[in-house]
Amino acid sequence: MTRVACTGGMNPAYSDSFPSYSTPYVSAKSLSAIASCLHPSRDNAQIQRTVPGSLLISEGPFIAAQAGGMPHVPGIWNDEQVAAWRRVTDAVHAKGSFIFMQLWAVGRAATVSQLKKEDPNFPYVGPSDIKLSGRSETPRPLTVTEIKEYVQLYATAASNAVHRAGFDGVEFHGANGYLVDQFLQDVSNNRTDEYGGSVENRCRFALEALEAISKAVGQSRTAVRLSPWGEFQDMRMADATIFSTYTHFITRLSELYPNLAYVHVIEPDAQGSAGRSPRKGESNEFIRKIWAPRPIISAGGYSRESALKVAEETGQLIAFGRAYIPNPDLPLRLRKNLPLTATDRSVFYGCKGVMNRGDLERI
Repeated sequence: MTRVACTGGMNPAYSDSFPSYSTPYVSAKSLSAIASCLHPSRDNAQIQRTVPGSLLISEGPFIAAQAGGMPHVPGIWNDEQVAAWRRVTDAVHAKGSFIFMQLWAVGRAATVSQLKKEDPNFPYVGPSDIKLSGRSETPRPLTVTEIKEYVQLYATAASNAVHRAGFDGVEFHGANGYLVDQFLQDVSNNRTDEYGGSVENRCRFALEALEAISKAVGQSRTAVRLSPWGEFQDMRMADATIFSTYTHFITRLSELYPNLAYVHVIEPDAQGSAGRSPRKGESNEFIRKIWAPRPIISAGGYSRESALKVAEETGQLIAFGRAYIPNPDLPLRLRKNLPLTATDRSVFYGCKGVMNRGDLERI
């Protein structure tokens, strides 16, 4: 299931009165970030109802077979996968839209039985030997050599996505308790080498991977997603550590990679596939202050009204995920303030019923 996407290159027929927005790669008037059930094994009837100018962000394909450990997830490491994704990007481009691929490695979030089913030799690894709650298995800490190998796997996956599969860019998945997030946070990283301990060391892996990705495809085709406040999969550092960690990380991004396509942040009131009640003091405003005026996508808990308010006040893009799945013409519905088809979680995974979803082409 595609997690998020955002409008960019909005067709003027749909975008009058929307706030202006630009990136080093796409300049546009934009309202929202939207999501779709984009999967290379399906025909994607939903793409055919996508509003021209949308910037879609795919579900997170695994960067390599050993980086996974979950069933029914696509990849971007072999020729067959590249060819399948090319059909998706061609369909998106034919609609006058854009698409980024989210690059994913799960680390200790892998299901061990699934990982071993795919290959008994695949190790169950993470930054450290810290278990997920409710799990009996303990991940093996990655060696420094293996960390360097993962950096190159990200670069190869990015190159496959952009140069071979036709994606307009890639989003480096650094959120929601997966491998990159595990390195960033001290609740999942107790290493004592150059990849753990201090803020600088915990950020090292993510920055090295972003360096490799941006060299492979260019800064303007590279983006990153973060969830500073998320508690999903045993994450969530102390407040002071969150501020110090992400202040350092975003500051380094602004210094080293000022031309990234965007930074994508999950707001404190969103967590995984559900919502949460933000704690006192939780806010991504400190990230916006560092990264602005560069492009930011904000995801989590938005209504049409709150999205418009924030977009108009800040100029940032607003992400819609679940609402877009049954509403592939979401930008048009938002613009015209038309009713939305209700979400049905039972059809989220596998895109059952996609042919019956609402369509406003007749309007």
